Amino acid sequence: MGPPPIERRRRLAAALLAAALLLVTAPAPAGAGMPVARPVPGGIALVDLGPATGPAPVARYRGQRVLVRRRGERWQAVVGIPLEARPGTHHLAVGGRRLAFAVGSARYPEQRLAVARRYVDLDGPTLARVRREQALIRDAFRHYGEGRPALDLRWPLRGRLSAAFGLRRIYNGEPRKPHAGLDIAAPRGTPVRAAAAGRVLRVGEYFFNGRSVFLDHGGGLVTLYSHLERILVHPGQSLRRGDTIGTVGSSGRATGPHLHWSVSLNDARVDPALFLPPGPARR
Repeated sequence: MGPPPIERRRRLAAALLAAALLLVTAPAPAGAGMPVARPVPGGIALVDLGPATGPAPVARYRGQRVLVRRRGERWQAVVGIPLEARPGTHHLAVGGRRLAFAVGSARYPEQRLAVARRYVDLDGPTLARVRREQALIRDAFRHYGEGRPALDLRWPLRGRLSAAFGLRRIYNGEPRKPHAGLDIAAPRGTPVRAAAAGRVLRVGEYFFNGRSVFLDHGGGLVTLYSHLERILVHPGQSLRRGDTIGTVGSSGRATGPHLHWSVSLNDARVDPALFLPPGPARR
């Protein structure tokens, strides 16, 4: 006889998580630039906008302005696709034109976690606090900064990947939103570094995310560093790639010391692996 159903499900979940974490560190195709195109929910579409014969066009997707860059003699839109997007035909608004692009399907693994009830069953005052914080977080992710960012990011620290992007998380048996970033486990106090040059957009302490830093890299590219023990930067501060922004902790809803790292493009949380060189979790 084989293992009981519960054990088979546990093994399957572990195998799916291992496969997802392997995908995170898989090398990009030879000769590919950053970011890597993966037009699925939580991925990136690269859309040709035509010859670069004048100023960069303004493109919008789902109402959000999209990063546009020059590639050779043509303009290209770098479009972040939200995790909740449905597969099918999507459109960019570029001036008076609508440009279609296809979004495929993606399958992400599932992860079950046990957390303190106070982080699941929220009382009235806590729920009001969370809603206020969600408005601030949305505002940060929707920010479109000036400048054209470098799209080849670096790992913000060395550590063990403890949760992959896109995980369908279930807390105490109750489904929650997919995991919109990477979790990197490391000892408490480990320095966390900026993945690219940018400006500190916002710092704060949030009920779920704990002590957090938002960096604006320009063009709608924003990175988030959460569950910090200490924050070592201030709003408006300019940073170079590799500058220390804080230290690893377990503030907010966390089961142990780790960094939650999110990459947002045109207000869509996308897989950070698409911006990273091959190799393990390291800066």
